[in-house]
Amino acid sequence: MESFTPVPADTTAATAPVVSIRAASKYYGPVHAVVGVDLDVNRGELFGLIGHNGAGKSTLFKLMLGLIPLTAGEIRIDGATVAGSGFRAVRRKIGYLPENVVLYDNLTGLETLHFFARLKGVPARECPAALERVGLADAATRRVREYSKGMRQRLGFAQALLGQPQILFLDEPTSGLDPEAIRDFYAILRGLRDQGVTMVLTSHILAEIQERVDRLAIMSAGRIQAIGTVQALREQIDLPLWFDIRLAAADVDRVRDALGHLPIIAIEAHNDRITVQCRRDAKMQVLEAVARLDGKVLDLHVREPSLEDVFFGFSD
Repeated sequence: MESFTPVPADTTAATAPVVSIRAASKYYGPVHAVVGVDLDVNRGELFGLIGHNGAGKSTLFKLMLGLIPLTAGEIRIDGATVAGSGFRAVRRKIGYLPENVVLYDNLTGLETLHFFARLKGVPARECPAALERVGLADAATRRVREYSKGMRQRLGFAQALLGQPQILFLDEPTSGLDPEAIRDFYAILRGLRDQGVTMVLTSHILAEIQERVDRLAIMSAGRIQAIGTVQALREQIDLPLWFDIRLAAADVDRVRDALGHLPIIAIEAHNDRITVQCRRDAKMQVLEAVARLDGKVLDLHVREPSLEDVFFGFSD
């Protein structure tokens, strides 16, 4: 299968953000869909955009793609403003998977890709490889009306990959995919990232992207509430940690008493387990106290706040 390694035109282009958004706003009369957004996405980055329904994610996607005009502000993609004449050339480097993929039921999977290839000016010879890449080679000659929801989603992803794009916008890309297909999807994204492709995706399944994106932004009411790595956002909001400690049942009360003097938020005992909740700055004190329990601890698990915890912490 063909590989693609984008070659930057110069050093500045290689280091400048691929997506640069400054004070971007989109108003529909009294409805403020996107409000004063500032955002940079770096070259070769897998960037996540999360938020409630109606938070402004899809509108921001359409603004970045130049599908709808800005009310105010500026968006540059690979150095070109989306409102300028130079964006036409940049569009040829972009792949886009919308949230709701609309396909022609009477076409086969291969015919569908041939249709999109003609629209993009891409050689038809790329189409079979794109179908194989997303696991649809065996369904190439089947009519799309016979495709399941997950197969349609993979076909939509295949069209986004046509033309070996340097920038991918993926709006809820794993909708309808089963766990194996989701695993394969992110394997493709990792390969693309290794080749320097820049990707921005949205997802409602926060656990799915928690360990897979390089950075993410949390949107609420059309605004960016926070930007950073998952760990940086955890530390920024200072959510508590949980220690799950397993020990012999006879030692539960003794261990609970030994930990009771620590600066902890809560401590609970359940059969042969103790759960301790503490602030992040007390983490090492708890670990040191557990280490002094002289072999009474049979197992220990430290639970960081999940991305869902972080999301609700910023958006509530």
